[in-house]
Amino acid sequence: MSIAEKILADHCINQMNVRPGQFIECNVDLVMVHEQLGGRIHVEYEKLGLDHVWDPEKIFFILDHWVPAPTIESAQMHQDCRKFAKKYKFVHDMGMNQGICHQVLPEKGFALPGMLIVGSDSHTTTYGAFNCLSTGIGATDVAVVFATGKLWFRVPESFKIILSGQLKPAVQSKDFILTLLGELTTKGAIYKSIEFHGEAISSLSIDSRMTIANMVVEAGAKFGVFMPDKRLKEWLSSRTLESHKEIFPDKNAEYEKIFQYDLTKIEPVIAKPYSPDNVVHVNDIAGLEIDQAFLGSCTNGRLEDLRIAARILKGKKIAPNVRMIVIPASREIYKQALKEGLIEIFINSGAVVGNPTCGPCIGAQLGVLGSHEVCISSTNRNFKGRMGDPSSKVYLASPASVAAAALKGYITDPQEVFN
Repeated sequence: MSIAEKILADHCINQMNVRPGQFIECNVDLVMVHEQLGGRIHVEYEKLGLDHVWDPEKIFFILDHWVPAPTIESAQMHQDCRKFAKKYKFVHDMGMNQGICHQVLPEKGFALPGMLIVGSDSHTTTYGAFNCLSTGIGATDVAVVFATGKLWFRVPESFKIILSGQLKPAVQSKDFILTLLGELTTKGAIYKSIEFHGEAISSLSIDSRMTIANMVVEAGAKFGVFMPDKRLKEWLSSRTLESHKEIFPDKNAEYEKIFQYDLTKIEPVIAKPYSPDNVVHVNDIAGLEIDQAFLGSCTNGRLEDLRIAARILKGKKIAPNVRMIVIPASREIYKQALKEGLIEIFINSGAVVGNPTCGPCIGAQLGVLGSHEVCISSTNRNFKGRMGDPSSKVYLASPASVAAAALKGYITDPQEVFN
C-alpha cells in the first residue's frame, strides 16, 4: 500500500485493507477550524441541536484570515466563533494573535506522522510535510466531525514524485511546486494523493516541504505527503513529546503515475494570471513592471522565506514605484525575525511589515489591489479578483523572486541580484 492507503487503513472503522476507489468511514485525529466556524459551520452544527462536540481536545481553533477585524461583518464573524468555542469548551483555542493556521498548528506540535487531520481550509494539505494525511473539508463535513469524530473518504490513487539533486541558490521549493503544477495542471491530480520520495528530500527544509505540500491542492490533490526522515524527526522532537509512528509505503506499493525531478535543473518560474498552472520561466516575462510585492501567506511567510528576501534587500531600497508588504506567518516567526534583524532590514528597505495574518492573499484588510494593478506575490492563488479589483493581475513567485522584483521595480531573475 501507499502512505495514503496505510494511514486511511489505520483509521478505517470497518476494515484493515483498503484499495483506491473504495468509500470508507474513518476516525479523525484532529479538526482545524478558523473564521469559517463563524460562517456556515456554526449554523450547520446548531441545526443538529447538540449540546456537545465529540472531543473538545481534538479541535484546533484559530482566527487568521481577517485579523484584526477590518469590517463590522468580520468582527461579527469573530464574535460568533468565540461564542461557539466557549459554548462547546474547545481546549485548543489559539485566539487571533498567533498567526496563520497552517503555520501555527505544526509549530504547536499538532501535526504528527500517521495522523489523519481535516480542516476548514483548502490548504490544510500543508501538514502532509509531517508524514501525515491532511485535507480541507466543507462546513457540513466539519459539522459531522464535530458531532461524531468520523468522516467518509474515497481512497485515492497515488502519484509518486521522486526527487533528486539539490536546489540552486536563489531557487526555492516554490519554484519546484510551480513547475510541477505547470506539468500536472490544476486538473491533473484531482482527488489523488501525491507522495514525495527520493534522496533530495533530506536537502529540503521543513519550511520548504510545507510550501510544496501546501500547493498540491492547486493540482486538485486530496493529499500531499512526504516520506519521513532524520530532519523531520529532529524538528518534531523540538516541538512535541507526543509519541508517533513514521509511515512508509510498502516496497511494492502501486502508483497510478510516477514522476522524476532533478532539483538541480529547476529554474525560477512565475505563474501568470489567472491560474497557478500558467507557469513560465521568470525570464519570459522579465521587465514587467509591478505596483506591489507581497511576501507572506501560509505558503511562503516562513522564516526561510523572510531570510532569503532580507538577504536580497539588505542595505538597499525597494523601487520607488513599488509598495512592498511583508507578513510573517506566525508570531513565533515574527519574534525570531526581530531577533535576527530581518524586520529592520525590511523596514529600512521601504517595505511595510504587518502582523501575522492571511491579509493580502485573500484581498482582506490590507494590500488590496486597485484597478489594473500588478502584484508579484508569494501566495498560492492568482484567480481573477483574488487580491482586489477584477482587473488587477497577480503573478505567483518565490520569495526570492518577490524580493528581486520589489528591488528592481519589475519582474526579474532573482539569481541576478542574489548575494
